[in-house]
Amino acid sequence: MNSQHDEKFKAVDHIRIGFEKNGYVCSRQIATTLYLAWHLQKPILVEGPAGVGKTELAKIMAAYLGLPLIRLQCYEGLDESKALYEWKYGKQLLYTQILKDKLNDILSGAEGLNDSMARLHQFDDIFYSTYFLEPRPLLASLRQQDGSVLLIDEVDKSDQEFEAFLLEILSDFQVTVPEIGTITALSRPYVFLTSNNTREMSEAIKRRCLHLFIPFPEAKLEQQIVRVRVPGISEDLKLQLVAFIQAVREMDLKKAPSVSETIDWARVLVLLHSSRLEPAVVRETLNVFLKFEEDIESVRENMPELMAKVKKAI
Repeated sequence: MNSQHDEKFKAVDHIRIGFEKNGYVCSRQIATTLYLAWHLQKPILVEGPAGVGKTELAKIMAAYLGLPLIRLQCYEGLDESKALYEWKYGKQLLYTQILKDKLNDILSGAEGLNDSMARLHQFDDIFYSTYFLEPRPLLASLRQQDGSVLLIDEVDKSDQEFEAFLLEILSDFQVTVPEIGTITALSRPYVFLTSNNTREMSEAIKRRCLHLFIPFPEAKLEQQIVRVRVPGISEDLKLQLVAFIQAVREMDLKKAPSVSETIDWARVLVLLHSSRLEPAVVRETLNVFLKFEEDIESVRENMPELMAKVKKAI
């Protein structure tokens, strides 16, 4: 991690203020974890339900530091050729053809088989050198001279074999390429791993990371998030909208509305020139933050009770 950014991690409140300027309202717990990860030079494993801002946290960190965000999206079957590196086979074939065309010149004046083989061996290592190496996200992040933010997104979707493969990077910030050797980070990246808890992460991963769980926010924090992300919203609408979302999350739904969906709904209501939460408009826009028809029907059926909770909450 680049020491020129140390000033941005001088205190926990520096981080909270800096993140809010970039559009991310973080709790003190989140800011403290970011502060510790910087000074301890450890990756952060961010867990929590989908849509609470795990991926956004890495994006805002890149903006806060002015560093490139390098993202690896995980999925079942992901292997090192897609995550770490692969060879530029086209270039290797072209080089082979050039070498073949120059073969007479290379062997000119050679005396005997041993001399000829010695001359050819001079070109062996070139085929598997960094010149022919195509870096994928993990290797690309290690080769950034001034550092980077590395996001390993939805790591719980990858296989356990790939999870084990990550251990060298997470502990030593280096990778091993068999044909070349060990490549160490030019500048340690700031690493985030995100998980939606679809499976339990291994103890080995957890030991190498600081753990951060981001739950659905409490009402006050969610109000701050809406205020920052939807600046044109009225005070009454902000309070009522958040109270309604909080009440909906208490219901037995297939998918509770996420923070990102709260923001989407706030933007929709502002576009519809709403200054307060009206039942008719709510019914018409439930599909913005509810993704299953049975959830929509359930909320419609409970509208009187939900609106009563909104009035009680504010």
